[in-house]
Amino acid sequence: MTHTATTNSAQQALHAEDVPLDEIAALGASVMAAVSERRATWRHWNLVAESARQTMGYRFAEASDREAIVGLVTDAAEQASLQLTPPELASSPAAFRREDGSSVFRPKHSTVFTATELLDAESRLLDRAADQTGPRLAPTALREIARKRLPGGGVIAVAQLEALERVAGSGRVVEVLVGPAGAGKTTAMNALRQAWEQVHGGTSVIGLAPSAAAAHVLAEDLGIATENLAKWWHDHHDHGAMFRRGQLVIVDEASLAGTLLLDHVATLAAQSGAKVLLVGDPGQLQSVDAGGAFALLVNDRQDAAELVDVHRFVNEWEKAASLGLRRGDPESVDRYLAHGRVREGDTDAMADAAYLAWRADARAGRATVLISDSNDAVAALNQRARTELILDGRIDALREIDLHDGTRAAVGDLIITRRNDRRLRTGRRWVRNGDRWTVVAVHRSGALEVRRPEGRWGSTVVLPAGYVWQHVELGYAVTSYRAQGITTDTAHVVAAPGMTRENFYVAMTRGREANTAYVAIDRPDVAHAGPRPGDDREPTARSVLFGVLQHVGAELSAHETVTAEQDAWGSIAQLAAEHETIAAAAQHDRWVAVVRASGLTPEQANAAIESDAFGPLTAELRRAEAHHFDVERLLASAVRLRGFEDAADVAAVLRARVAAAVTQGGSQHATAGRVRRSPRLIAGLIPQAVGLMDAEMRRALHERAELIETRARAILDQSLVAGEAWTRALGKPPPADTPAAAQWCRQARTVAAYRDRFGVVGATALGPTPDTTAQKLDATRAHAAVVASRQLSAQYAAEPLRPIVPAAVPPVGREF
Repeated sequence: MTHTATTNSAQQALHAEDVPLDEIAALGASVMAAVSERRATWRHWNLVAESARQTMGYRFAEASDREAIVGLVTDAAEQASLQLTPPELASSPAAFRREDGSSVFRPKHSTVFTATELLDAESRLLDRAADQTGPRLAPTALREIARKRLPGGGVIAVAQLEALERVAGSGRVVEVLVGPAGAGKTTAMNALRQAWEQVHGGTSVIGLAPSAAAAHVLAEDLGIATENLAKWWHDHHDHGAMFRRGQLVIVDEASLAGTLLLDHVATLAAQSGAKVLLVGDPGQLQSVDAGGAFALLVNDRQDAAELVDVHRFVNEWEKAASLGLRRGDPESVDRYLAHGRVREGDTDAMADAAYLAWRADARAGRATVLISDSNDAVAALNQRARTELILDGRIDALREIDLHDGTRAAVGDLIITRRNDRRLRTGRRWVRNGDRWTVVAVHRSGALEVRRPEGRWGSTVVLPAGYVWQHVELGYAVTSYRAQGITTDTAHVVAAPGMTRENFYVAMTRGREANTAYVAIDRPDVAHAGPRPGDDREPTARSVLFGVLQHVGAELSAHETVTAEQDAWGSIAQLAAEHETIAAAAQHDRWVAVVRASGLTPEQANAAIESDAFGPLTAELRRAEAHHFDVERLLASAVRLRGFEDAADVAAVLRARVAAAVTQGGSQHATAGRVRRSPRLIAGLIPQAVGLMDAEMRRALHERAELIETRARAILDQSLVAGEAWTRALGKPPPADTPAAAQWCRQARTVAAYRDRFGVVGATALGPTPDTTAQKLDATRAHAAVVASRQLSAQYAAEPLRPIVPAAVPPVGREF
C-alpha cells in the first residue's frame, strides 16, 4: 500500500500534522484488515503493534510525532473494527471514572473487537451447518462397509459406526466430526470414504487440510486426492476449481483452519450440491489465522458426532487420563502422577532428564519424540542431540552448513523443512512444511541433498542454499505445533508454567506406550493471575499442571467472544467486586468514625484505619449490619473482648472478632443488639450497604444489586431448563401456585449466585472446598440454601429425597 506522506520522507522529516486525515483513515483500515487475517478478535494493543509496523517506513522529525501518528492510526483502526465488549452495564460514580469518562472497573484498552467480515463468515458457517439439503447416505451403506475388514486391517467399532451414521445421514451441508487424539479418525474416515464412493462414485471424496503436511497424511491414509486449503482456494481463483454435486469434501485438522477459508469452501460446496465434513478436535491446537470456527460449530450443537473411544494408547488408564487433560480436569493430573508419568525439578534438570530419556528410547530403537513449548529450548535440545551424534560418529561434521537459528547441519543430521515448495520434488511428492529429512550430502554451494527417513536410497531431493538458510531447522526436538499429527512409541514433554492446555494435551498424546511430563517448577507463572485450587505455597508439578489445564489458549470465535464478554462483565463475580468497592468508598468516613468511637486508643484507631486490613474490617461491619447487628455496639464489644498487646495488626484482629461474632449468631455478644430478621443480602450472599451515603454512590450500588439479582435468576432458569446436574441437589421446585415456590426460587438463586461468583462448574452444587475466608462465608450461606430448598421441595415431593452429599464447608471465624 503506497501512502502520499511517504513521498516526502526523502526530502524532509514529517511532523504529525503533515499526514493527511484521509491517509490516517486508510492506514487504520489497512491495520484492521491485517490484524483480522491473523485473529478472530483483537484488542487495542494488537492494533497498536500493527500500526507501528505499517508506519515504520515514515520518517518523522520527533519521536513524539511518530507516537502521535501511531495513536491516530490505532484510533482509526478501532473505528473500522466492530466492538464485541458490551457497554458498561451500570453507572460509576465520579470517584470511579477516569478523565475520559470511562469506568476504572474496566481495565484501560480492554475492549475486544472483530471485523464484520469475520462475524458474517461465522454466521454463514452456522447457517450451512443448519442447512440439511446436502447429500447423504443411508445407514445400510455404512453398515455394509462396517462388516468388512478395511485396508490395513482396521475394523469399525460400534461407537465409530454410530458417529459415522450421524455424520453421513444428517444431510447438513457442513457437518462436524470430533476426534480426540488416538480415537481412530483414520479408520472411521476410511470406512466413510468407501461407503460414500459406492453410492456417489469413485472420485466423490476429496480431502483438504490447513497444511501441506496434513494434506499429504490425509492422502496417504485415505487414498484420495488432497490439497491444502490455501492452495485449493488459489486454484479456484486462477483455474475455476469447483466441487460437484454429491461430493464429500473432508477437511482434516479443521481446528487449525482459518474461518475465512472454511467459509469459502462451505459456500462453494453449498452452491455445488456438495457436503463438507470438518474433522478435528477443538481441544487440540488452533489456527494461526483468524480461527475458532470449528469449535463454534461443535459447541453450537448438542448432537455433534464424536469418536469417544481412544484406541492409541497401550495402557487403559491413559485413555481416560488423556481425555481428562482435554477437558481440563485436574483429576487427570493425579492419574499421571500416580503412574509415574510426571517428574519435577528446575528448568535445566528437567530439560536434561527429558533429553536423556528420549536418547535412551532412540538408542533402544523406539520411535520417540522430544517436545518443548520453548523455541529456545527446542534449539538447545537439537544442538545437544547433534553434538552427541557427532561424538558417536553418526554425523560427519567435516563439512557443515549454517542454518538461520545458529545451528548447523551436516551429513547424517535429521532436519525439518519449514516451507512448502512444489518445485522441489522427490518422486510424486514435494517438499512440505513440517517434513522430516536425513541429510545425505552437503554441496559446496550450501545446498543439501536429503531423503526422507523412511525413503529408499536414491529417493532424494536437493534443497537450494537459499532455501536451506531460510527454511531448514534441526529435527530432533519439536514444539507442540510440530508434534500434532505425529504418532510415536514414546513422548517426552518439557512443561512449564504458561504452557496452554491445548499444547500440553497434544504433547502428552503422541506416544502409544508412554507419555511423560518433565515439569519445571522454578519459572514464574506469567500466564495466570492469582492462586488456583490445589496450589501449594511452593510450586509443585501438580500445581503447575493445574495451572496449565486452566490456561486455555484456543481463540474463541467472534460469536463465542460476544457471549464470553457479556458473561465476564455481567457476571456476579465482577458485579459483586464492583459493589463492594463502591460500598467501601461510599461509607469510608462513617467507618472511620465508628472505629474511633469503639474504645480503641487514638494510636490504635489510627493504626487500624491506616492498615491494609481496614477494608476487610469494614466489609465485615457491613455484613454484620446486613444481618441487623448494631455495628457500633458490636465493634465496641469486640474491642472489650481482650487486649491488643500482642496484635501485629489491630484491624485484622478486629475483623476476625467481628466475623466470629456474626458467624456464631451473636451468642458470645448478646449485648450487640441483634434482631432476628431476614438478612439484607443481595442474591442471598452479598451484604447491602445501608446508612447515609452520597446519592450517586447509592444509585450505583442499587443498579449493581439489581443486575446481580437478575443474573442469579437467569442462571437458575437456564440451568433448570437445561436439566444441569447440579440442580438435582436442590430437589424439584414446588408447584408454582404454592406458597413454597417463591421461597424455593429464592434459595435456589442463592446457590446459582454462589456458583457464578466463584466460578463453580461441574455436577456438584457447591464445587470444591473453598480456600478463602470470603468464599467460606458464602459457601456456608449457599449450603444453607441447598438444605432449605430441599426441605421446601420435600413438602410436595411424592417420594422422599435422597440424602445430600454436600461439598465440605469448614467453619468460619472459629479459628479466631
